[in-house]
Amino acid sequence: MTGSILLKICLESSAINEVISLVRKKTNIQHPKLKEVIVEDFSNYTSIESLFADLDVVFYCLGVYTGAVPKDEFKKITIQYPLALATSIGKYSPNICFCLLSGQGADRAEKSNLLFARFKGEVENKLSQIGFGSFYSIRPGYIYPVTPRVEPNFGYKVSRFLYPFIKLLGKNYSITSEELALGMFTIGMNGFSQEIVENRDILSVLRH
Repeated sequence: MTGSILLKICLESSAINEVISLVRKKTNIQHPKLKEVIVEDFSNYTSIESLFADLDVVFYCLGVYTGAVPKDEFKKITIQYPLALATSIGKYSPNICFCLLSGQGADRAEKSNLLFARFKGEVENKLSQIGFGSFYSIRPGYIYPVTPRVEPNFGYKVSRFLYPFIKLLGKNYSITSEELALGMFTIGMNGFSQEIVENRDILSVLRH
């Protein structure tokens, strides 16, 4: 939902020379800047680590909805997968800017009863401790998908229907998929004043 838009922004940017896109399956996107790499195991990058030399920024958008998979699989995707990539990249591009698509309510105390909040907080802590050139935890509220899609559950169907009202609540609560992608790109390219970037902060960079 967000990664595909972010990819398009990167490919169209004159500031980007090359994009390495790690995907689960071939997308058939053709672009002279794009190097698409199919990854069979997102917990092991040994065979492609040589690609990670001299990178400037990583936009990590892989995730899974709460309840979509069993707890152990949810934890693996949320914590192990980004850590595996970060560890491999850190060997070859230690000064990189790493942008993690996290979520509102991520709990860095790692005590929340909500798995999403606890696991997102845990992976934020672990990535922050690696010591990259910079690390940003991007925490959007409700993400309104600009491109219509099959919603993953009833809650998201309701949220999509109620989006005009959610938007009225203010800049802390919602963001469109396009705004999120452009905000992530801007932060990754230009930096930000703080490591944790809340929904209001993401929108703020679009105004400058």
